[in-house]
Amino acid sequence: MTQHVLTARQFNKRQLKQLFAKADRMRVVLQSPLLRHKLVDEHRGLVVATLFYEPSTRTRLSFESAAQRLGIGVVSTENASEYSSATKGETLEDTIRTVASYADAIVLRHKEEGAAEQAAAVSLAPIINAGDGKGEHPTQGLLDLYTIQREKGRLDNLHIVIGGDLAHGRTARSLAQMLGLYKGNKITFVSVPALQIGDDITAYLDQQKTTYTKTDNLIEAVKTADVIYWTRLQKERVSNPGIEAGFVIDQEVLDAMKNDAVILHPLPRTNEIHSDVDTDPRAAYFRQVENGLYIRMALLDSVLHGRAS
Repeated sequence: MTQHVLTARQFNKRQLKQLFAKADRMRVVLQSPLLRHKLVDEHRGLVVATLFYEPSTRTRLSFESAAQRLGIGVVSTENASEYSSATKGETLEDTIRTVASYADAIVLRHKEEGAAEQAAAVSLAPIINAGDGKGEHPTQGLLDLYTIQREKGRLDNLHIVIGGDLAHGRTARSLAQMLGLYKGNKITFVSVPALQIGDDITAYLDQQKTTYTKTDNLIEAVKTADVIYWTRLQKERVSNPGIEAGFVIDQEVLDAMKNDAVILHPLPRTNEIHSDVDTDPRAAYFRQVENGLYIRMALLDSVLHGRAS
């Protein structure tokens, strides 16, 4: 695997297949005390730094839990924009050079698009992009794709509805690019015009010959969907505070969906999925969260392979 994990586009189908197979093994290993001890011994002496300039619950704790279950030590800062030398004016590059001197890998979340590549340019330790502004979130894309495979049994010939705030939601961007690797997929982007998916993503899908459409008709879109991937309004990135995504997954949407469709969401959610939906067996977003642990264990293991003392 490439040293740094920066973008969804760096992965090919062979790498994804290997990573998902390793995630499956991690799931099995965690059920066996003997195998867990062996796994810890393989990574003893390694340290991962989680450097987050934006608030996070799932991604940061998922990475830290994954590291600890592998036997990797963790050093962390939850809000580096306020509780690091950044408040003194230190540049991101200097921070990364410093942290890389005592960590074997750095998991970085930053509010600025392109920050992960900026960090990778100066880091001797692998950089794992845990979200850079409205750019990308490749590890979320990995766990989303892994969840689709587990829920649907395949990654090709699917109709995937991706909706919500697509202009500012980095998770939707990463997933769409990964779906473009597989033949026969059709993507329907559902949003209001001001929050539709960016032209850079549709241009990439054109290159991959992936069929896609844009619409603001949620009910019609979900009728033939195998996967509905929903996202919240990114209020922290929206320049117009009055804008609304305007779509909610509720009983009307459930009634329009196929019986074997699944609903995914990267979380956190606000009001775009009613809590009543949680009890529907097609709601897979909390299973999706659990899958993140196994994917991130597999990813850390792959990135740090051969670095153990």
